[in-house]
Amino acid sequence: MSDEFNEETRLGSIAHPPRIPGRPETPQPTFAQTERQPEQPAIPDPAPESAAAPAQTQGLPTVHPDDEMEGTLLSTRGTLPSMTLPSAISAIQIPSQDQPTRIVPTPSQQSPRTSMTPQPPHDTQSMASPAQPSQSTQPQQEQHGQQKQAVQSAFSSSLLTAPSADITEFHSMFSKLVDNVSQVVVGKETPIRQCATVLVVGGHILLEDNPGTGKTQLARGLANSIDMPFKRIQFTPDLLPSDVVGVTYYDQKRGEFEYREGPIFASIVLADEINRASPKTQSALLEVMEEQNVTVDGVTHPVPQPFMVIATQNPIEQLGTYKLPEAQMDRFLIKTAIGYPSHEASVDILRQVNVTDRAATVHPVLTGEDVLRMRRISERVHLDDAILEYIVRLVEATRHNERIQVGSSMRGALALARCARVWAAADNRGYVVPDDVKSLAVVVLAHRITLTAESTFAGATPEQTIGQILDDVPAPTLGANA
Repeated sequence: MSDEFNEETRLGSIAHPPRIPGRPETPQPTFAQTERQPEQPAIPDPAPESAAAPAQTQGLPTVHPDDEMEGTLLSTRGTLPSMTLPSAISAIQIPSQDQPTRIVPTPSQQSPRTSMTPQPPHDTQSMASPAQPSQSTQPQQEQHGQQKQAVQSAFSSSLLTAPSADITEFHSMFSKLVDNVSQVVVGKETPIRQCATVLVVGGHILLEDNPGTGKTQLARGLANSIDMPFKRIQFTPDLLPSDVVGVTYYDQKRGEFEYREGPIFASIVLADEINRASPKTQSALLEVMEEQNVTVDGVTHPVPQPFMVIATQNPIEQLGTYKLPEAQMDRFLIKTAIGYPSHEASVDILRQVNVTDRAATVHPVLTGEDVLRMRRISERVHLDDAILEYIVRLVEATRHNERIQVGSSMRGALALARCARVWAAADNRGYVVPDDVKSLAVVVLAHRITLTAESTFAGATPEQTIGQILDDVPAPTLGANA
């Protein structure tokens, strides 16, 4: 490369582009020089071969100082592609410890309307500065590796923030509970996590599956893992509402009426085979499941806290059963199934064939106060406005779908938001992401909708319909500005 090309590259302007050797020159318009402008100090040449620079500078047209500075910047940008990769990366300046460092806000420090993933900082001033000549290849590679590690560490610290002490405590207690119940129902972590989520939120769960899949064992294992009162109600066709909520009777010894509490007054209540009871008896659970109070003879009695109803039913046997009313189905926070165990889990269960009651082998790992503390921690998990809008769009999509006759109510949207907060805290995060909503949408919303007759005859199920809605409704993108 000649000296003439180097000088023209450094001092060229918009009206005088650099001339590349070997390419035929095109005639450029000349401008009359009215008065001599003060010469600007020349940029030092990286190469030592710049002896003929003054002679060649006299033949260049004189330009304004501002134009010359702009041309210098443009010509410098034009020389960047000719550099090697390590020298080009070395031109990007990384702030040292002595220089002020720009702080990237973490997701917990950002406002709800800001992006949930910080964007990499762009330093325009450093990009416009001229590149320095490379001395050797080995030091440049080491410098490039150090700069790359510094950038990666900056992004990692800003994107993956350390959870707070409360979230870490929540994650520890939640994992301890799930691991303890997993000793009873082997290989079914997802249904166990869903039951634990319902317990923390303060709702109720409906386990609907075939006989022998471990529905009752799961309910008893969860109850035995927490040091709280537990009662079981075996629903039968002749069960009365007073057998559930209690009865007021006359005490002859005292000469007054006294209220005797029913089995519903417990922290965890197992309603086994709930669809075998009559609709009259099933309706006795409506008040206590929604308001967590029981009213008998005009007197309201609160149930102990935390309170949870675990109901089971058989979907294949219809003889002697009564379908749950829609009002009661909507009161269940989650409806899920356990399913059959895998091959490896089945072999592991058979190795413990002498264990007849697996639920009796576990011991409490949490107390009722621990559950209430977990509930208070989950209430402080951040829900971004984009996540709230996504939940509302999912619920509204169930109301305007041609295959759905009755869509989800606002109770379904509230249930999905509350469960998503617990699901995020269980993953050791202090904020909800779209995947939390997607993981819970089917089990939270499927039992709250009613399909049309045409869709039912076509073989569609509520779970498949909610899954299709999840595919149709776009989820918020992490890092996009709201």
